[in-house]
Amino acid sequence: MDIKKIIRKSCIGFEPYVAGKPVETLKRELGIKNIVKLASNENPLGPSPKAIKAIKDNLNKIFFYPDSNSYELKKALSERYRLPVGNIFTGAGGDEIIELVAKLFFNSSDEIVISKHAFIRYAMAVQLMGSKAVIVPMKDGYSHDLKAMFKAVTPKTKAVFITNPNNPTGTYNTKAELSAFLKALPKNSNGVKPLVILDEAYFEYAKLKKDYPDGLEFLKDNPNLIVFRTFSKVYALAGLRVGYGFANEVVVDFIERTRPPFNVNLLAQAAAVASIKDGAQVKKGQTLAKKEKEYLYKEFKKLGVKYLDSAANFILFNSSPLKGKELFAKMLGEGVITRAMDEYELSSWVRVTVGLHKENELFVKKLKKIMGK
Repeated sequence: MDIKKIIRKSCIGFEPYVAGKPVETLKRELGIKNIVKLASNENPLGPSPKAIKAIKDNLNKIFFYPDSNSYELKKALSERYRLPVGNIFTGAGGDEIIELVAKLFFNSSDEIVISKHAFIRYAMAVQLMGSKAVIVPMKDGYSHDLKAMFKAVTPKTKAVFITNPNNPTGTYNTKAELSAFLKALPKNSNGVKPLVILDEAYFEYAKLKKDYPDGLEFLKDNPNLIVFRTFSKVYALAGLRVGYGFANEVVVDFIERTRPPFNVNLLAQAAAVASIKDGAQVKKGQTLAKKEKEYLYKEFKKLGVKYLDSAANFILFNSSPLKGKELFAKMLGEGVITRAMDEYELSSWVRVTVGLHKENELFVKKLKKIMGK
């Protein structure tokens, strides 16, 4: 049987997202006892003690299905961000939210505008739905060129993805830039403005920048705007897969209709609610990232390594004269996991997560050894 004859055309040749391997897997494969993972932008401080307690308190309930509507989580988010529950939806991490939006809105005749070097999952969702991805080059400095993205909008444009700050570059667009873009967007052939899907996964880190915009401030005047965030980064719940988003009530209603039931598990909901109520969690993550980025910037300068100033908890740096994959492999051999950027068409760049100080010191030590400095 030729299975390709019955598979949707957009799925033939579809390449899966290449996730980083778990530390234990690499220890086993490489025979290395001590490995430091600085590859997936996780918060090395770990989750809130309140989240851990909430998980333990709910372990005896896991034979029950979770609340399909994530009511307590939405209520906590509503109180935190001062928005009605009707403007809030949840998902199994940002990845599911991207796919939920794509499955709900994208048709094969639609064009979706995406910045080059943006988070790769957008282009994957577009391909999955058989839509056309319109890729727009970045500005010098590797940030979204919103003016160029605006010019790429046509009557066929269904949506525009904006990552703020962007992964993997760590760059961001200012409040003035985003405001101007949203105001200028023309209506498409459906007689409405294209959707603007604003990914703020690293919001808590980026908001320390004075001119960084809070996407929620634009919701009221832009019914075409969808903003989503996650508990995977500063809240350190990556292993539980829980994300959340904000949109017009009508948009949220349709997302709720089409999402899988029970998509956010019971323990994830409990841990997320507890995390929101722990103000110290965010502050600790912000403080660590800010302090350790300054340390890494200083060390990169000493080594003569080019890097991009980051609004997130990671740094993209140039691996020359080595290719990114070469540096990644050499670092892995030294027990440090980073992330090569070939899949983002950045073959001479590597992304490193900001870790604990001792982890960052080890990274710098191994980088110096590999570069012969």
